[in-house]
Amino acid sequence: MALGRFCSVVVLAGAWLGASVNSGFSAKDSALTTSGLPVPRYVSLKSDHVNVRAGPTKDNDVAWVYTRSGLPVEITAEFENWRRVRDSEGAEGWVYHSLLSGRRTAVITMKSKDDLAPLFESADPTSAVAARLQAGVIAQVRHCGAGWCHVSGDGFDGWIEQQRLWGVYADEKVD
Repeated sequence: MALGRFCSVVVLAGAWLGASVNSGFSAKDSALTTSGLPVPRYVSLKSDHVNVRAGPTKDNDVAWVYTRSGLPVEITAEFENWRRVRDSEGAEGWVYHSLLSGRRTAVITMKSKDDLAPLFESADPTSAVAARLQAGVIAQVRHCGAGWCHVSGDGFDGWIEQQRLWGVYADEKVD
């Protein structure tokens, strides 16, 4: 009898603990986030050496290291000072909040890696082509609206169709 009560207490405690841990890790469970900012959202890497961990503590192993400052990532969850991020290739892991920047960047995406994305002089497909960008190029997002984004980077500045970018939501307005 005592063993049965003990097992019930353990099961209830485990269920309660599991629920409390899960609510801390899933942004969908709560409208409130640690930062007070919306989840999901896009940010960029602040440094060219960012450890990505398997879980939201320094006790978790480093799964990999990002080595590209300015790379856009999507925050998919928050736990205390840790942010779960996803990159343009779908890889997810936990990053300490101070290694992230609110500066908006995006990666040029194309159906084929060999295709080039036209960058226009204005938000109009009939305007002059200012440059052609390869898939994987990182651009700083200046402004987005009406399906177009003004982007710039090393040696380029112009307008690109919003659908060509990973790091900006469809129809998102960026000022």
